[in-house]
Amino acid sequence: MAALFEAYITNLGKYNEGEVVGETLKFPTTTEEVQALLKRIGVDGVRYEEFFITSFDGDVLGLYGYLTEYENLDELNHLACLLSELDQSDLEKFEAVIDCGSHTSSVADLINLTQNLDCYEFYPDIENEEDLGRYFSEDLPIPDELKDYFDYEAYGRDISINEGGHFAPGGYIVQTSGDFKEFYRDTKDIPAEHRVFSYPKLSIREQMAAYKEIIDGSSLEGYRKLSNKEREER
Repeated sequence: MAALFEAYITNLGKYNEGEVVGETLKFPTTTEEVQALLKRIGVDGVRYEEFFITSFDGDVLGLYGYLTEYENLDELNHLACLLSELDQSDLEKFEAVIDCGSHTSSVADLINLTQNLDCYEFYPDIENEEDLGRYFSEDLPIPDELKDYFDYEAYGRDISINEGGHFAPGGYIVQTSGDFKEFYRDTKDIPAEHRVFSYPKLSIREQMAAYKEIIDGSSLEGYRKLSNKEREER
């Protein structure tokens, strides 16, 4: 399955310690790919458990402005899987809808949008009011000798205002139905095959090394605090 977008996953604990350790994860992804990436950046579920997303990139126009640094990986993968099932025309329609800011307040909104695209009509390559006016005037009984005098821009402006349409980078989008259904509510609605988050599986030796590092680090931190306190009392 071709990647639709990618996220740069960063080890939060390391970042707080002043070190940036991260890697790019492409979506849709798999549990094995997530585990391998987390292990490479040190998020093992023992020493380091948290991560955040530094940046997003990919081929879905406008999507990344609505994604945040602490998104759920399972939700992102579910969204990517649903987007990958869309044909090119529906993907362009999705891009046009989010360009006007509809159903973009969360990943859950975006997921629901992928399943409600039949509520919208998309007219590709219509970039402005004049294009819109010319497109819809084809059904008007305008005599040929008057076509050069017809105000297509004003006609298109009226259409756009009356139906609440929006000119997106790829064309003109308008909502034609209010029957928008909520298919997705929270992570419990994610199908098992789209769930990917899992910490790496550590061997006994790796687990022992991780716990030893925590114990040693805690002891060192305690020693530092004690030393600092003694210096302050002097």
